Amino acid sequence: MRIDIPANVNTVLSTIRAAGFEAYIVGGCVRDAILGRAAQDWDITTSAKPQQVKALFRRTVDTGIRHGTVTVLIGNDHYEVTTYRIDGDYKDGRHPEQVSFTDRLSEDLRRRDFTINAMAYSEETGLIDLFDGMGDLRRRKIRAVGNAEERFGEDALRLMRALRFCAQLDYTMEESTREAVRKMSGNLRRISAERIRSELDKLLLSPHPEQLETAYALGVTKHFLPELDACMICPQNNRRQQYNVGEHTLRAVCGAPADLIVRLALLLHDIAKPVCRVTDADGQDHFEGHEKKGAAMAEAILERLKYDNRTKKSVVRLICSHSMEPEATPQGVRKAAAGIGKELFRRWLDVRQADALALAPSEAERVTHLVRQWRIMYEEMLERGDCLDLSGLAVGGADLIEAGIPRGEKIGMALEMLLEDVLENPEHNNRTYLLDAAQRGWQQGFERAENRR
Repeated sequence: MRIDIPANVNTVLSTIRAAGFEAYIVGGCVRDAILGRAAQDWDITTSAKPQQVKALFRRTVDTGIRHGTVTVLIGNDHYEVTTYRIDGDYKDGRHPEQVSFTDRLSEDLRRRDFTINAMAYSEETGLIDLFDGMGDLRRRKIRAVGNAEERFGEDALRLMRALRFCAQLDYTMEESTREAVRKMSGNLRRISAERIRSELDKLLLSPHPEQLETAYALGVTKHFLPELDACMICPQNNRRQQYNVGEHTLRAVCGAPADLIVRLALLLHDIAKPVCRVTDADGQDHFEGHEKKGAAMAEAILERLKYDNRTKKSVVRLICSHSMEPEATPQGVRKAAAGIGKELFRRWLDVRQADALALAPSEAERVTHLVRQWRIMYEEMLERGDCLDLSGLAVGGADLIEAGIPRGEKIGMALEMLLEDVLENPEHNNRTYLLDAAQRGWQQGFERAENRR
């Protein structure tokens, strides 16, 4: 077997070897190269100690030198070079308390998480595969190196990584590895929200986010998303539905484009249904108010998992509006786009489409037809340059002050009323009309609006 190694990586390898040390590419880049996938990072393992690596290259960074890692900089690229090591005890369930360096590649490979990530390669020796990683690639299996409970005990995030690799590669877990995940899922409580979020994002963006069902079945989600567990056992006896809440949720996620905002919104869009469920006398389930309640729950969940404010705001807005059905008219779509936000409306369409595909067939057909109409109208209005928000109005606050509208709150009211007019009648979006409308209407229309408040 031959792996094509980038020129800069070969430069690092050959420089280390020329100094009398061993050096190999290792881990995920070897796995991805064998699978024909583009490697994200080219990691290098070597018998050279960190200070010896630093002495060989002009530009280095002490990335994790205590654990043997030095980053070598070549041009704009960077490569992590790590000394063969044996890990000590993992008392925090994340990092070894200490490491000891070794001159044996086999000891370094033995500490790695899964067999498919425990292969090394160099052009001189070819593939080094001590734990049958190639066999597991052929079998499409995720299997821990050595004793699975020991590997997960060292770093509990490996529980999430096992699920994530299954989702990314469409693999299944080898039985002893699967049972170790089930047994040790509680160790995730020792892992930071940021690290869990990172693995969740990768799983959600994978080709098979339905692996979240495996995460639920193995007791993993209850430690970072217990609200999903409640959905997985919540029925939906309703003519619009054909799955329970959890099954519907995962099918909707799988039907969406690989956009993190969209998939997060779909993951959480019905999160409040278990707490909003009411069954009527005919046995039909209803979930009144689950959008608003779900938005509040989603905001708390996203906060708990340390998502950034922009992501939280976008996901919450999508959840609030995920059941909305605007009129299938240009006016209806313009008003919906203005309410949801011009930048977010395409994502809203994706959410509505994916949500629809997980409904009962007749309802799915009805909503899918609506989404198709909304999407066509929206693209047409973007092409025309229709005004969809205040920034698109032909006048601004300074123009209205000059036209005689009093400063302060009335300026905002005036702009909102002009936008409402333009959403209904896009041809009105010209400076002359809007200034005239403002001058004629602010005392009557704006004051009436103020009184209604």
